[in-house]
Amino acid sequence: MGLMILFGVFFLGLIVGAPVAFAVGLAAVVTFIHEGLPLFVGFQRILSGISVFSLLAIPFFIFAGELMLHGGISTRLVRLASAAVGRVRGGLGLVNVTSSMLFGGISGSAVADTSALGSILIPVMKEKGYDGDYAVNVTVTSSIAGVVIPPSHNMILYAVAAGGGISVTKLFIAGIVPGVLMCLALAVAAYVVAVKRGYAGEAFPGWRALIISFAAALPGLLTAVIIVGGVLSGILTVTESGAFGAIYAIVITGLVYRELRWEPFKQAVYQSVRTTSLVMILVGCASAFSYLLALYSVPELLSDALLKISDNPYVILLLLNLLLLGLGMIMDMAALILICTPIFLPVAEQFGMDPIQFGIIMMINLGLGLCTPPVGSCLFVGSVIGKVKIEHAVKTIWPFYLALFAVLMLVTYIPAISLTLPGMLG
Repeated sequence: MGLMILFGVFFLGLIVGAPVAFAVGLAAVVTFIHEGLPLFVGFQRILSGISVFSLLAIPFFIFAGELMLHGGISTRLVRLASAAVGRVRGGLGLVNVTSSMLFGGISGSAVADTSALGSILIPVMKEKGYDGDYAVNVTVTSSIAGVVIPPSHNMILYAVAAGGGISVTKLFIAGIVPGVLMCLALAVAAYVVAVKRGYAGEAFPGWRALIISFAAALPGLLTAVIIVGGVLSGILTVTESGAFGAIYAIVITGLVYRELRWEPFKQAVYQSVRTTSLVMILVGCASAFSYLLALYSVPELLSDALLKISDNPYVILLLLNLLLLGLGMIMDMAALILICTPIFLPVAEQFGMDPIQFGIIMMINLGLGLCTPPVGSCLFVGSVIGKVKIEHAVKTIWPFYLALFAVLMLVTYIPAISLTLPGMLG
């Protein structure tokens, strides 16, 4: 009965339009009352959920991403990608994918990627004769590389939701190969669709222009190198690396590129504070929610239910992927990481999956949800920028979905793809 109340109140909150964090918190409070548990226990869980040192890295990563968004780095990355791959047939599609791979590794946010690069590339692609749905689909699907390629604040959320026993550094490194594979698969899909539709390539600007573009983009590219390199070298913790990355972003965008004026800076601060507040409220409420999930033995119940369907690990892992994909279509990514990790991770581990590998699988699955209706925030942003109806974009997005799903299956059934680099760390 208590479990029914927990999920019933939660889904009722979502149906009436309450913010996810409030729906999670209200469901936890009502269930605590139903069970006769002291409410102060729930509030202790909320406070303990946000009193985690590694969470301090999140506002720094978010702030650094916002500074990149408003400071001119995205424009220089697009120029670099255009000079490098623009001459290929349907070159602007490949420019889009390459730019997302570069910018995603800096911002760590799919929505920021869609907003920053989409505002530049989608209008240009349409002006060059590319169909609006193609421009939107390439931008939206390639943007989810930002949640896999390090640094990604969603991986920090996963590490916290998993109980804090997972190395954030190893999670970061584990995302490199899958993230690059995702971009390569999307590049192939973009090229195939471009050839089918008869899109032309751009003229090669010459090696001199390529070198100049690289030199201009290099200071921005070094942001990700500094953040990840500081952690890998052991010189900086994840939190210290995030703080250093934010300071470096201010210096680059404000003093080197000289494009971060006062108004964009205030906007970056405002958006960072707003996003961080939402994330921290969600983390606290999800901590109380997870306490009740453990109390009701939800992971064990899910494991028993899956075993009734099959005891084949390959089938179970496929079912977990399908469940995550379905949930990603209807809920926000951060909320799902915090709620689903305590449920699904024990099941995945029971069937032999490494928690780091499962973290990457969860990122890809929930990243797909960001470009899938009805709650695909990246799809909404891209459609608004491209002035394309969502239903029109969804009708032609399937080649890009198939490319990403193929990578998801590879990462699921070939552990070495995500575990080889972390394993080299010891």
